[in-house]
Amino acid sequence: MQQGSAPKISFVSLGCPKALVDSERIITRLRAEGYELARQHDGADVVIVNTCGFLDSAKQESLSAIGSAMAENGKVIVTGCMGAEPEQIEQAYPGVLSITGPQQYESVLDAVHRASPPVHNPHLDLVPPQGIKLTPRHYAYLKISEGCNNRCTFCIIPKLRGDLVSRPAADVLREAERLVAAGVKELLVISQDTSAYGLDLKYAESTWKDRTVRARFLDLARELGDLGAWVRLHYVYPYPHVDEVIGLMAEGKVLPYLDIPFQHASPNVLKAMRRPAAQDKTLDRIKAWRTTCPDLALRSTFIVGFPGETDEDFAYLLDWLDEAEIDRLGCFKYEPVAGATSNALPGQVPDDVKQERWDALMARQQKISARRLKRKVGTRQQIIIDEVGPTVAKGRSKADAPDIDGAVYLSSRRPLRVGEIVTAKIERADEYDLHATVAGF
Repeated sequence: MQQGSAPKISFVSLGCPKALVDSERIITRLRAEGYELARQHDGADVVIVNTCGFLDSAKQESLSAIGSAMAENGKVIVTGCMGAEPEQIEQAYPGVLSITGPQQYESVLDAVHRASPPVHNPHLDLVPPQGIKLTPRHYAYLKISEGCNNRCTFCIIPKLRGDLVSRPAADVLREAERLVAAGVKELLVISQDTSAYGLDLKYAESTWKDRTVRARFLDLARELGDLGAWVRLHYVYPYPHVDEVIGLMAEGKVLPYLDIPFQHASPNVLKAMRRPAAQDKTLDRIKAWRTTCPDLALRSTFIVGFPGETDEDFAYLLDWLDEAEIDRLGCFKYEPVAGATSNALPGQVPDDVKQERWDALMARQQKISARRLKRKVGTRQQIIIDEVGPTVAKGRSKADAPDIDGAVYLSSRRPLRVGEIVTAKIERADEYDLHATVAGF
């Protein structure tokens, strides 16, 4: 590094949106101290790898990223979920400079300072008020809490990230307001268990502008809905008070979209998973939600091949999906995770059976998705633009979250801009995506 020049940091962020928020916070702090971001490991003063440790496959991806950074640079700092159990990293790459767990921002900064001290320039303000974002400018993830109080048998997140720690409502709202002021059009609310928000704080009030706001899921959603951006709710467990938020969706305060990780439908499997929230009346509640808010889009994730899952359990899940008509669905084949109590459960399902069930579920969901999307043909929908091309733009409706859901492909008489929200007429639908023409701006 030349004398007086800013040190350069190369950054790799793996895993879920919650880890991405951690990465943004680290980068914001480093940029405030004068560090620059490098596009490549080679030539950077230090490399930071934010790891994922949820599944064995994710751990292998993390180890591979660390290995690449070591080979290309050699000065590597590791953080994130896999860093909470550092033995595997230390064994594979004993030369890494530092290993820390998730949310340990100060430890990461200390490691960077030791490897490459900052060069201060008091005359430069390097960081915009909203901080450094790794997502496109028009949407941002808004993390409202850390950790989780649930003890699902297949999950080690509480072991990695600890119990629920909610942010005061005023802190969340201040961050959201800064993001919207900086041009963010869509706020994606995330946490490990969004509907448990505030439980640890006993729903304490905090001062926001001229009033107090409780740290409660409904109250926070209502306040976020007044900021003028789309508000999308992720990782919502179906506790009874979630019903109250559907009213906000019907009013147009927050997007008519719920990401609920159901994971299964069979009572036997749910019991073995130790899933929170009573799910025996879920179908009735979904019907009630759609009565209150007909435009509601439901996204969920499911696991097939969980230990003890029988053919009858899987058939129950398929029948449940037909009735629930989940709009957007992700499915995973059960994978043992080191430290998860489900590893010791009887009735491990063979890999070929897992694959057969995965194929069957995705084929069933494809038909459900096509049926749901076909109903939108001829309607007018608001679309947020993510990408623009010479003839066709790619965007998302209120029913689509970035990266995980479908898309809307748009033709327009005038050039469109990324981040713009337009009105479009839906012309046709396929299994997962919509095709439309712009009808208004």
